[in-house]
Amino acid sequence: MTQPVKVTVWSEYRHEKTHAEVARVYPKGMHEAIAEGLRAYPEFTVRTATLDEPEHGLTKEVLDQTDVLTWWGHMAHHEVKDEIVERVFHRVMLGMGLIVLHSGHFSKIFKRLTGTGCNLKWREANEKERLWVVNPGHPIATGIEEYFELPHEEMYGEHFDIPAPDELVFVSWFEGGEVFRSGCCFTRGSGRIFYFRPGHETFPTYFNPMVRKVIANAARWAAPNGNKEPIRGNVKPLETIRS
Repeated sequence: MTQPVKVTVWSEYRHEKTHAEVARVYPKGMHEAIAEGLRAYPEFTVRTATLDEPEHGLTKEVLDQTDVLTWWGHMAHHEVKDEIVERVFHRVMLGMGLIVLHSGHFSKIFKRLTGTGCNLKWREANEKERLWVVNPGHPIATGIEEYFELPHEEMYGEHFDIPAPDELVFVSWFEGGEVFRSGCCFTRGSGRIFYFRPGHETFPTYFNPMVRKVIANAARWAAPNGNKEPIRGNVKPLETIRS
């Protein structure tokens, strides 16, 4: 029997407490909406963690029991402790998957893993976003048509200051004319990383069935594949060395 994929859904959980407009959209928090979408699939076991929990809810024990971590942050990137960032970084390098959502592009962990500033253009104008599938054979695009649309979203526009993705799955077009690399895959160490653009806090994006399908597909794709950690450091020779 296949073991379930253990997913930890992490979010700041701050906007929902301080902005009535966000609380109306996500009364249980964005993390619970994301988790709800994943719990619809029996192959996942899902827990949540938030910024204000001890160790941000990301203790060594939690991360050791996490196959895939999803990350949403915005207003409190600076409050994430550096030691927790390093803890997550090392788990990714050892094979834990990471799904970075929307404004998580500015998170310490995404910057640490990409090595760039991760800056971009943005605009809040409640405009339509059309996400085009540019890699239809990729597992993250499974079950997605040629494109899907979100009627209201925040615009992110190029140039997006990230390394060239290993694979690009989605490109967004916005009603105002901009485009954006909105579904980007990376490998760091033994870990797989997926950045997915949609998810502004004042829109019900994480209830959208296509968005939920993409996140579920990404969790399957990013889950560890069972490979052992590579052997490094000083080793004995496999064959006799004749000097």
